[in-house]
Amino acid sequence: MTELDRLTALFDALGADDDARDWAESEAEEGLPQLARYRLLRTVWQDVDAWSTAAPRWIDAYRTDGAAADAVDRALAAGLTPEDLGALAREIARETAYGVLCALADPADGSLSADVEAQLPGWRLAELTPAGAPTGRHLDALHEDFAELEPKGIVSGPG
Repeated sequence: MTELDRLTALFDALGADDDARDWAESEAEEGLPQLARYRLLRTVWQDVDAWSTAAPRWIDAYRTDGAAADAVDRALAAGLTPEDLGALAREIARETAYGVLCALADPADGSLSADVEAQLPGWRLAELTPAGAPTGRHLDALHEDFAELEPKGIVSGPG
């Protein structure tokens, strides 16, 4: 099995479907950590989607014990359904995830002076081998691929 075939099989296993070969070729030919990028973004989307797919469960939990219990009760009393609340929560989660991915790429948000920004540390997300050793490759600009990997059949706003 070639490295390209191995990577394609891994992308397939993660659900890349029609794009598996393209992602694998990009990693193999360009040396980019595409498998690590895809895996992380897939995980983020699973968490975002859970706000919609698991709405009845989290709504029950929030109503029982949560800071938003009163707000959830009022929303349900006003006629919103768990599906409505799930769709709203998913959109908030999507926007938040996108914001975090943008901050990973560029921590400067414009709220501080250039003098202060110049003194602050930054950060970097690094790829590791399956054994946990650094590969030396970094996952940059994850926000650029975020919308592309949104699960099919889900409709959302800009992000």
